Amino acid sequence: MFGVTRGLRHLYRLAEIVWTLARHDALFALEQIAAVAPLARALRMVRRRGPSGPARRPGERLADALLALGPSFIKLGQALSIRADLIGDEVATDLALLQDRLPPFPGEDAVATIEQELGAPLASLFNSFDRSAIAAASIAQVHLAITTENEAVAVKVLRPGIAAAFARDIDLFLWLAGLIERFEPSLRRLKPREVVLTLAQSVRLEMDLRFEAAAASELRENFEGDPDFRVPLVDWRRTGRSVLTLQRVTGIRVDDTAALAASGHDPRIILTKAARAFFAQVFRDGFFHADLHPGNLFVDADGAIVAVDFGIMGRLDHKTRFYLADMLLAFLTGDYARVAAVHFEAGYVPPHHSRAWFAQACRAIGEPILGRPLHEISLGRLLAQLFEVTEQFEMETQPQLLLLQKTMVVAEGVGRMVDPTVNMWSLAQPLIEEWMRENRGPEARIAEAAAELLDGLQKVPVMLRRLDQITRLAIEEATQLPTSESAASGMRKLVAPFWIIALTLIVIVWLFAQSR
Repeated sequence: MFGVTRGLRHLYRLAEIVWTLARHDALFALEQIAAVAPLARALRMVRRRGPSGPARRPGERLADALLALGPSFIKLGQALSIRADLIGDEVATDLALLQDRLPPFPGEDAVATIEQELGAPLASLFNSFDRSAIAAASIAQVHLAITTENEAVAVKVLRPGIAAAFARDIDLFLWLAGLIERFEPSLRRLKPREVVLTLAQSVRLEMDLRFEAAAASELRENFEGDPDFRVPLVDWRRTGRSVLTLQRVTGIRVDDTAALAASGHDPRIILTKAARAFFAQVFRDGFFHADLHPGNLFVDADGAIVAVDFGIMGRLDHKTRFYLADMLLAFLTGDYARVAAVHFEAGYVPPHHSRAWFAQACRAIGEPILGRPLHEISLGRLLAQLFEVTEQFEMETQPQLLLLQKTMVVAEGVGRMVDPTVNMWSLAQPLIEEWMRENRGPEARIAEAAAELLDGLQKVPVMLRRLDQITRLAIEEATQLPTSESAASGMRKLVAPFWIIALTLIVIVWLFAQSR
């Protein structure tokens, strides 16, 4: 009975979704699904007979439809914006610009949430609290306040009932993904359930504001003492699952070029600081802000870049950072054979594919992009096209790189707003070259090999202790046999060569380490 009720509920919601897509002329999103493709095409024909507005790209129409469908669908659009391999580069670019804005909920509801979450009356927490939100998004909204310590802060509060609403829609997405995988075998390669589960995990993290507070704290710690990039301080006393309180940020939006010029800020210097900060996050720390739209970046009176909104962050381990650095350097120097080698060495492309063919495919991507004037080169676009082509070579999806690629595209867009004549990556080139030299040069590779060797040496004593234990157990078992003395003697003779071999290996390893 529950399954029938669930199905009927989802079918009703599905009808609402289809109608909303039709109203925004965005039914192309359903035309890959054979079961509903005829209905989608018929509705598109009806839609086109009506009054037509100004021509808009498919991705823009889809973004409008998702915005109309509500918070869960806005997040779905943002998740799809990093999957150009699924929806195409143009639609992904438009979805990346999907503005996560909704009407604010009443300030009284925000106060009730704060008092319930923090277990104290509002007056004991804040001297003043503005009940009108200054920003409202799909999951939360922000209010300005003054603490009882007279500190100016921004208070982020979750929307009431948002968790239940997301749970209903995530259940719908999983139901639809299951139907697609069952009845549309050709679309299984797109891994719809995996996409939905990734979205569900991301949303769960965003709906616990303690995780965002921890991200802000970590990013601030990474840039401690840096005069060019700042992160507001977390007020942990006034932070919980549904409330986040941060030091208030004052400054000019990074895309407000007129106000920046009036305040005497040099666009090139601002762009240099932003590029260096992003480079440090990606390569130095492996922890980066993944939602760098203009509304999240400000320039303070001292000219420092100040970031806000840490709900979406990305991580790259050392191996992935080294792959990324090696791959980009090979692309920028036109060494396509090396580009191919990097992918095969990382295990991203199965070994049964041809390196020569893969190198040719990489050349087809790199030459058109890297042959353009410097200020027009987009590393984000380079990565996007690389991920599209590598699908033909069975390269598995790397979610952390897809998120980085989307972030790079947005960062480059912000850079062009600040100064369209400058390529932001070229401004960080000296730092990139230094990092490459320190981390991927001959000395770094020798140090890396030595570290691996020392790590192996540290495991040798443990291995020898285990070998000794095995030997003792074997001897004890042998002494319990009828021919105990002869067996024990034979066992000792048998084990002796193993000790000799082990000691010899230790000496060889030690000599090798000394020679390096």
